[in-house]
Amino acid sequence: MLTMIIRGLPKSMTQMTLEHLFTPHGRVFDVRLSKDLFSDECKGFAQLKMEGHEARAAIAALDGSSQGDSYMRVSLLDENKKRRGKRW
Repeated sequence: MLTMIIRGLPKSMTQMTLEHLFTPHGRVFDVRLSKDLFSDECKGFAQLKMEGHEARAAIAALDGSSQGDSYMRVSLLDENKKRRGKRW
């Protein structure tokens, strides 16, 4: 299972729309769309989990694609940076 980070999403993006965008490339296990608390609009980024080979296919197909007025950037989340934290 790989976690992808998606950046450059339009404010109108919904969790269901994002999931439908990725399902042609494989099964989506988890979607976490970052939303503004007050306006309930997308903040422009999300995390999505898929199987390894399916995630790589989705990255190859969707990275740099146009979504509304911006270009979507899709990459793997670096698990080492996520867990490491700051060292004093």
